[in-house]
Amino acid sequence: MSIRTERVAKLLQRDVADILGRDFGQSLLTTVTHVRVTRDLSIAYVHVSVLGRTLEERQASFQHLEARTARVRAAVARRLRHQLKAVPELRFFLDESHEDIRRMDALLARIRQEEQSAE
Repeated sequence: MSIRTERVAKLLQRDVADILGRDFGQSLLTTVTHVRVTRDLSIAYVHVSVLGRTLEERQASFQHLEARTARVRAAVARRLRHQLKAVPELRFFLDESHEDIRRMDALLARIRQEEQSAE
């Protein structure tokens, strides 16, 4: 990534997270975990982690977010109109890495517990 694309990615990550948390007042708790921007700054891949108890809840919340993509992009455009000529197209992706980490921690804890009980 070039310095320009990194700066735009960080700017978009900050503003998208702020917009999702403040302007849209979503009932779901989202975290923008990573943003990657193409070299020509035309597309931004936004990775979002959604808090929910089950996979179905997280996916439903994510689909609700995807339905708002145009409104989120318009809000980003209003905020960044003096910093960017054109706002990249936003493409959201559900980031399940936190759930994978939690699952691995549970498995490791279970292994430790089994080893202790075997001793």
